[in-house]
Amino acid sequence: MRWQGQNVGDRDINALPGLESREGMVRSVTTPEFAGMTFHEVLAKSALNHVPGSSRMPYSWTINPYRGCSHACVYCFARGTHTYLDLDAGNDFNSQVIVKVNIVDVLEKELRRSTWQHPVVALGTNTDPYQRAEGRYSLMPGIIRALADSGTPISILTKGTLIRRDIRLLRHAAASAPIDVQMSIAVFNDELQQSLEPGTPQTQARLDTVRALADAGFRVGVFLMPVLPHLTDNEEELDSALARIRQAGAHHVIHGALHLRPGVKPWFMQWLAAARPDLVAAYRGLYPGAAAEAPRSYRELLSRRIRPLIRMHGLAPRSSGTGYRRGIDRTPAMAGQQPLFGDAPRAGTAQPRLF
Repeated sequence: MRWQGQNVGDRDINALPGLESREGMVRSVTTPEFAGMTFHEVLAKSALNHVPGSSRMPYSWTINPYRGCSHACVYCFARGTHTYLDLDAGNDFNSQVIVKVNIVDVLEKELRRSTWQHPVVALGTNTDPYQRAEGRYSLMPGIIRALADSGTPISILTKGTLIRRDIRLLRHAAASAPIDVQMSIAVFNDELQQSLEPGTPQTQARLDTVRALADAGFRVGVFLMPVLPHLTDNEEELDSALARIRQAGAHHVIHGALHLRPGVKPWFMQWLAAARPDLVAAYRGLYPGAAAEAPRSYRELLSRRIRPLIRMHGLAPRSSGTGYRRGIDRTPAMAGQQPLFGDAPRAGTAQPRLF
């Protein structure tokens, strides 16, 4: 790691661009309650990130309060981003987490700019905003408040059950801006889930969180992705998974096949060789060389298999890459409530979209 051995203010001409010095670095923290993890606290210069090619995406701006993720999902597409910090995409990604401790203050300033047009801001598109670090730093409440106070629509994708801590806050935020909540649940076999996603909450805990959010009035989506060839893609397992998702109160499902970017593929294939060596040849055939996507023929086969099951279970089908469903049901329990923070919407201003 380039920061090791550097003093604040010193410059290292051999470092990666942007890391020539430790300017902005606050401290590195290890604590017994987060054994095996190091939190590198930094001062961010910006909070809002514009998404390249956003015309093809359901959102154009993101916020990433953390880099690296203790959920340690073997297939995580964001692993390669850790190499920009001269950290590896494997164990370092799982255990060396960058924390933008000033992100709320920076965000509030950016949202006050006259040029801000209030597009959807997505959280959880890179690393999980409700990973274990959030239990220590509690950055999300301030982010939610800032976005809602400015009238900016919010989209959250997480595997973390810690979002239940913020349900009351999210309900109040929905009075000021549309709120979109998605729970990522890819694996429904407990043994396989713990092998592929060793740092995540168990599948049932995430389903219970879907139920808590649905009971609070949210139309919760479930990301049933990545679907892993020969591991989670058979019809019986998909049928069982969708039944459990529907029972948990989800409104819709977004599905997609495993995507293996170059920075991720070596780590996933290493796991596969240890856990399921019988599938290594099949995966090399599906993802040859530098190929990141499964072949179109497989993706079409998966869609033909899963879409009828989604409809059969009364869920709205959405493939990856389509727009998010945003909004919250206005239940009687929410009628007349005032926002927990900021001012109530002014008369004549646009109200949250209801679906």
